[in-house]
Amino acid sequence: MRRPPQSLQILGSLLAALAIAAVAVAVVTAHFGPTSTAKLEAREDIVKERAEAREEAREAREEARGERLR
Repeated sequence: MRRPPQSLQILGSLLAALAIAAVAVAVVTAHFGPTSTAKLEAREDIVKERAEAREEAREAREEARGERLR
């Protein structure tokens, strides 16, 4: 059996390494997304703001109810 020239082996190895790296980057990017952390933080902020607004509205209703009862 004749061995392929060393340059062909190196080229093949480099192509295989590039393919593996490209697949790894694609999988990680597709799974996590480039801005998924920022989006999650924005959603958490919105949820907190809505909860605070509901709490403030509830307190305002209770205060108004207390004023009426006096």
